[in-house]
Amino acid sequence: MRYKVRLKKSEEGYAVWCPGLPGCWSQRQTEAEALDNIKDAIATYLETVEEINQDADSRYLSL
Repeated sequence: MRYKVRLKKSEEGYAVWCPGLPGCWSQRQTEAEALDNIKDAIATYLETVEEINQDADSRYLSL
């Protein structure tokens, strides 16, 4: 899957976040490190959401 991320340079390095996944963000010293970190953050975010919703009554919809 592909996820759009936003990247912003700051005094501390680079902040990166995924607008489609609220609260999913990371930061590192270089742009490359920040992008590597956000990949891990997205994977962890999705795993956590799956665990939280594991026992919930859910439906899948096709668009």
